[in-house]
Amino acid sequence: MRLPADWQQAEIGDLLERPPQYGVNCPAVSYVEGVTPRLIRITDINADSELIDQPRAGVSIGEASERIVSQGDLLLARSGATVGKSLLIRCLDYPAAFAGYLIRFRIDEQKADCGYVKQFLTSGRYWQWVKTTLRAGAQPNINSEEYCSLIIPLPGLSEQRMIRHVLEKWDERVRLCEGLIRATGQRRRGLMQQLLTGQKRFKEFKGGRWRTVHLRDVAAESNLRNNGKLGRSDLMAVTKADGIVPMREKVQGISVDHCKTVKAGWFAYNPMRINIGSIARWTGDREVMVSGDYVVFQCNEDRIDHRWLDQFRRTHRWTSFVQAAGNGSVRIRIWFSDLGHLKFELPPLEEQRRIAAVLEACDREIALLQKQLAALKEQKRGLMQKLLTGEIRVKV
Repeated sequence: MRLPADWQQAEIGDLLERPPQYGVNCPAVSYVEGVTPRLIRITDINADSELIDQPRAGVSIGEASERIVSQGDLLLARSGATVGKSLLIRCLDYPAAFAGYLIRFRIDEQKADCGYVKQFLTSGRYWQWVKTTLRAGAQPNINSEEYCSLIIPLPGLSEQRMIRHVLEKWDERVRLCEGLIRATGQRRRGLMQQLLTGQKRFKEFKGGRWRTVHLRDVAAESNLRNNGKLGRSDLMAVTKADGIVPMREKVQGISVDHCKTVKAGWFAYNPMRINIGSIARWTGDREVMVSGDYVVFQCNEDRIDHRWLDQFRRTHRWTSFVQAAGNGSVRIRIWFSDLGHLKFELPPLEEQRRIAAVLEACDREIALLQKQLAALKEQKRGLMQKLLTGEIRVKV
């Protein structure tokens, strides 16, 4: 990698104010604010290298005395699946020590800016180094000596601070977007609770009566088979995270003739996985198919709107019923004859459609924010690559 002529490269070990230090090697205790120091563990560091505030674990005062962190400390994970994860300690309003699977590095601010080093520790180049350096085994590991050998590109201190300032501005935008996603999700959950239980109703529907029904009264199972109509590109799987998605080729069966057809607005699920949330409504405009082992059902559109049911299946009422139906065996199958026993209160059809429209608007807002978040993170990765190699220079 070519760097500007006025840049240097240095090993982290040459930038330290004092030798690296391993964390507290003792079990956590209950955290009592104002009494016990907090114990910062690997699990308290999120994927964006930020400290997770809650829940907190504690550590006994005697064990923590030599491991209390201070502003500017860099903590690096040395072992386990998250080896390489880092955390820069900022201003904490409580005493905290760090756990045994973390190593503390204290950067000499006369040699390097700790915030600049922290940004480097989130870069693609750093993670490539982690991948090639960690010692594989039952427990992947990078020790303090190996971390000290990590080479960092170093512009002058003033330029380091400016680079850190630019990248931290991007981090602020990322956190703001994440906060909007959380707030919108919380608002959506509140609306869902109120609208799907009748606690909150639209003015024009207040006189309408809700009816108690079973799912089997308003929906019916479908065993419509493919019989050669659709090809392998139309074969789908159902996942909890992504809904109905194309099935991977390596897990497709030999024949698709006996697969079940799924039309727009129909639901499909694996009867062995619905108890963990693997059920979805097909929102595409063409017919697809799923494994013949799946359950497919459709709504009676004269009685229940499929978009309303798609919102209702995310409620605690639905989840509790399905989990109770799945108790007793890890491999239990929940067929539509079982699911059909679910009893719930159903508003008039027009009110169902209005409720679904409001909640779907929240879903679209969250999806848009998530796209913005992904774009911000991608932009930061590109900007980091250019700033940390001197391809783009900041004005000091």
